[in-house]
Amino acid sequence: MADEQVRNDDDLADAASLGGRLRRYARVGTTMGGLAARFAGNRLLGIDIDRPEHAAELTAALGGLKGPLMKVAQILSTVPDMLPEEYTKQLAQLQHNAPSMGWAFVRRRMQAELGPGWQSRFAGFTHEAAAAASLGQVHRAQALDGRALACKLQYPDMGSAVEADLHQLKVIFSLYRRYDRAIDPSNIHAELSARLREELDYRREAKQMRLYARMLTNEAGVFVPQPLEDLCTDRLLTMAWLDGEPLLSFVDRHIDLRNTLARNMFRAWYVPFYEYGILHGDPHLGNYTVRPDGAVNLLDFGCIRVFPASFIGAVIDLYHALRTGDEALAVHAYETWGFRGLDRRVIDILNQWARFLYRPLMEDRAQPIQEDGGTMYGARIVGKVQRELREIGGVTPPREFVLMDRAAIGLGSVFTRLRAEVNWHRMFHELIAGFDASTIAARQQAALSAVGLPPPA
Repeated sequence: MADEQVRNDDDLADAASLGGRLRRYARVGTTMGGLAARFAGNRLLGIDIDRPEHAAELTAALGGLKGPLMKVAQILSTVPDMLPEEYTKQLAQLQHNAPSMGWAFVRRRMQAELGPGWQSRFAGFTHEAAAAASLGQVHRAQALDGRALACKLQYPDMGSAVEADLHQLKVIFSLYRRYDRAIDPSNIHAELSARLREELDYRREAKQMRLYARMLTNEAGVFVPQPLEDLCTDRLLTMAWLDGEPLLSFVDRHIDLRNTLARNMFRAWYVPFYEYGILHGDPHLGNYTVRPDGAVNLLDFGCIRVFPASFIGAVIDLYHALRTGDEALAVHAYETWGFRGLDRRVIDILNQWARFLYRPLMEDRAQPIQEDGGTMYGARIVGKVQRELREIGGVTPPREFVLMDRAAIGLGSVFTRLRAEVNWHRMFHELIAGFDASTIAARQQAALSAVGLPPPA
């Protein structure tokens, strides 16, 4: 009965209730209001602020709030030069060093998930978190057979936090839309909402972890941890521990090692995409570590997107269209993705963005991911595209486009930080050679079925 009562209490605390959402609104408003006002004063009124101190306060505030708002900070810190250096350095800590919950929470959560005798199911369990992120924190543990384990515990009341933050994000998008009509964010919000709600389900993430182990089984430079099913619940994910270092500790290593790391990152993201139509949509720095030889440990599988084979075919079609100047094929690709109302002006604007993304793939030579414009990855092109879209009334990006674009920019930022010089053209052609939509669809269905995941809606 005690075990059942603890679980019931935690279920009530974690439910996406009206009371929980109201508490979240209050916390967000109180925490962020003063910081935002000070930053606005600096930008608009010329009021001096201590940027390093303000950056530290912002990091602490977002880390304490956790949830989707913290994920936004993680993404911002991944893109070079999007924020001043003081802010980037501070927010980067949220990738792998966010504030953690104390031992009292850990004991309560573990008892709720595995019962009052939970400690007897481990040979050891550390009191301090090894890592803490937006939705949960990780503790090192030891299995009864001696294996090193990682136990990811979801924070309390995350259901309410996600629903409240998604509501606030919708309000922010609505306000943004009033003064900038370049992009209609409605599909962006819908896609992020669906993926964030999925991230709360740790049983689903365990299945997605096994899915990635299956898809990457032949990749010697990519490692995926094995989940322990009998120690997993909706809010507890237990997996094998993989040793590695943060990617940023490799940015000044020898160019050969940095290139090896870049190639492994490329394969980790795009083998599943081009061979199975499945994409990891969250390449921020806290979701993987690096081994001494440049191999990659993938650690987080909450944000996964499954695409129809036709969508992958359109990615390849657009590449060929840009290489050959085939406008009809480009239109076919955009329409397959779900863009509507395409006239010549819209196509020309979309092609500017596409040429930027595809540029490293066009030439058969080793090169940096970006050869001009410094480390501001894509900012100049983004600004130009947004201005021109605003002039014509804007577009509505399809839902499927959101995470593909996010992954491309996130990985591009990583390759920029590494200053890698790789033949992206050849790696891409290795993946798309012999592409066949029916084969991709069958392979995808078999992989999803093998791990117990439903086919895409």
